[in-house]
Amino acid sequence: MTETIQLGEIAIAVTRKDIKHVHLSVHPPTGRVTLVAPKGTRPEVARAYAISRLGWIRNQQSRFRGQAREPRRQYVERESHYLWGRRYLLSVREEDAKPSIKLGHRRINLTVRPGSSRAKRQAIMHEWHKFLLHAAIPGLIRKWKSKLGVDVAGYFLQRMKTKWGGCNHRARNIRLNTELVKKPKDLLEYVVLHEMLHLIAPTHSEQFLTLISKHYPSWREARAELNELPLRAESWKA
Repeated sequence: MTETIQLGEIAIAVTRKDIKHVHLSVHPPTGRVTLVAPKGTRPEVARAYAISRLGWIRNQQSRFRGQAREPRRQYVERESHYLWGRRYLLSVREEDAKPSIKLGHRRINLTVRPGSSRAKRQAIMHEWHKFLLHAAIPGLIRKWKSKLGVDVAGYFLQRMKTKWGGCNHRARNIRLNTELVKKPKDLLEYVVLHEMLHLIAPTHSEQFLTLISKHYPSWREARAELNELPLRAESWKA
């Protein structure tokens, strides 16, 4: 059962796990706050810890509120789009032929049928994004499989509003957010590794933190960079 610590306008969801130390997190994009505490932690101790970090919580929430958001894409000529961390201009050509996308020098060349809707153009772009991710991800999984000695039964691409990835420990598969195609490739690798490590350590336990610090020492910087990059224009829910 999840507890809640209420500090003024800030609600902190508390869960208890078999860990040694308290972990306090502020999650993008809304600034949702969670606290994971060892099973034997008394409620007043958890509350005192949260109060001691109140200034940090407010700073993190303020940073997320001021974070840049991508404008809602219309998929029209000379619109900005991001791919692997770089900005490209969209070039749209209407042609009575099968829709296609080709990557040029700082341009994404989109060919669509005459009169195609925004939704149709978005769907074509989304399929292309998945194609690019499918080309990049298997190599990363193979790389870390050999380093970690862990098998991945499969991976899935999914639009996710609050997470960059996920792991089903029992089924031994991982999920990755299709928005990662817009981020630098080293951040994609960080998320792939993060989720693969959950096949060894299912929670953000001391074991998990030790493993990710060993295999990706700059993981905190990678996490911060992901959280600071522009968010999608949708109203994301925590």
